[in-house]
Amino acid sequence: MTDSPERACLAIADVSGYTSYLAGVELDHAQDILSDLTVTVVEAMAPLQLLKLEGDAVFAYLPGDRVDGSILQDAMESTYVAFRRRLRDIKQASTCDCDACVRIPDLDLKFVIHHGAIGRQQLMGLDELVGPEVILVHRLLKNQVVEDTGINAYAMYTQALVEAASIDPVAQGLREHREHTDVAGDITVWITDLEAVWQRLLAQPRRSIPPERQARSWVLETTAPPQLVFEVLTSPLQRPAWDAGIDSIKEESPNGRRGPSTVNHCMHGKDAIVEEILDW
Repeated sequence: MTDSPERACLAIADVSGYTSYLAGVELDHAQDILSDLTVTVVEAMAPLQLLKLEGDAVFAYLPGDRVDGSILQDAMESTYVAFRRRLRDIKQASTCDCDACVRIPDLDLKFVIHHGAIGRQQLMGLDELVGPEVILVHRLLKNQVVEDTGINAYAMYTQALVEAASIDPVAQGLREHREHTDVAGDITVWITDLEAVWQRLLAQPRRSIPPERQARSWVLETTAPPQLVFEVLTSPLQRPAWDAGIDSIKEESPNGRRGPSTVNHCMHGKDAIVEEILDW
């Protein structure tokens, strides 16, 4: 085990409805579908690092005392969007009328995200995270969110995570909820309705700048995951490392989360360039 604990963001993505989905469906098709969806989730969850697969769940983490709340929330919501798109694509592409393929819409996705102290130990040559916080994030998978709120697809952020990520849950419209656990007693969590996120994405028009109005554009190729590239390009903490001349960026967002209507003040010595984000 590590000599001293470290702090990290812990996230579990769980395919909900899978147990009942398996009942009475063709096992070979069901396993193929789950494998496909699991790959989709793992690839979309960057910048979090995959720890292991736990049946129909993906356990990932991000070490650090602090978390960029905007990037973390974007990662959870974009993973859900990728999951829903993949569900839609599988169903539309399939000509099979077996129960496993017909019942694909029964599947959904939920997340539990926590922040706390962890330890590491080697088990059979594999790194394992251990400690009460690891147990807690797993306990929170069994909860009363659906019964108490009617929300089936959600991202659950614990109060500890909200504080570590500097998220303003009230300003962002997250729903407060209480859960009782056997390892931490009663705790406060905050819920994002991911079905609402999906529906907003389907309904909203995309904004773009036509080529004739673009002052400058770049095209380059990289082997890095798109989510990681996006983080490097958009994070105020990382941009000065690659954008020559920028000393710092002051970011102003109506609800504290980076996105449309966010205004960046990019400081170049005594000068500032003001940017407004139109789409995200």
